[in-house]
Amino acid sequence: MLVGIPNVGKSALANSLHQIGRISAAEKGRLKHAIVSPHPGETKNISGLKIASHPSIYVLDTPGVFPAEILDAEMCSNLALTGAIRDCLVGEVDLAEYFLSIFNLSDEYKKWANLSLSGADDCSELERRQKRQYLTDHTQDFIVNKVRRTLFEAVSSFNGNLRNEEIMSRLIKAEFAVLRNAFNLPPDSDDYVRKVAAKLLNLYRTGRLGHYTLDRAPNNN
Repeated sequence: MLVGIPNVGKSALANSLHQIGRISAAEKGRLKHAIVSPHPGETKNISGLKIASHPSIYVLDTPGVFPAEILDAEMCSNLALTGAIRDCLVGEVDLAEYFLSIFNLSDEYKKWANLSLSGADDCSELERRQKRQYLTDHTQDFIVNKVRRTLFEAVSSFNGNLRNEEIMSRLIKAEFAVLRNAFNLPPDSDDYVRKVAAKLLNLYRTGRLGHYTLDRAPNNN
């Protein structure tokens, strides 16, 4: 039985085990699939998928579970960042700001130092056409690199103690402003903050902005 919080890949794992088991047993017939989705709460019932024969073994895919009430705001934000609960329970903009607070205190941005020095405008005619065609598609490599470069320059050039909540807030506000340009959003866009937040969260969740440990390591001292 696969048990865990929502949206951590239980159904995807069940499908993989089922497929491997069917191939190993050389069984024919239509594969059964558990429904997978990038959104939490898609699995609503327990379903069994056969993963081995002789003897027959089944894996049970189950809906995600966690306590009915989450009182810790940081835990709630961490769950939302990983996609275990819906963004609306925290707020998309608040969630993006929370991610930036984690990012700004990490060393992840230092990996992008060379990007800020590279010739961003030195590209072939084909690349220029692609940039014109996919100007606002934030999943394109040229925009992802622009976002990385923008974040690196914003953090590395900022002076102040980021452990101070007010100073961190100033940096995050500045990052939202420069990310609007990085994502090629029009300057007169009224809801650019929400759009920046949505695009930023998508890049984080697809691993384009690095990898982070959200839970603090236990202190055994």
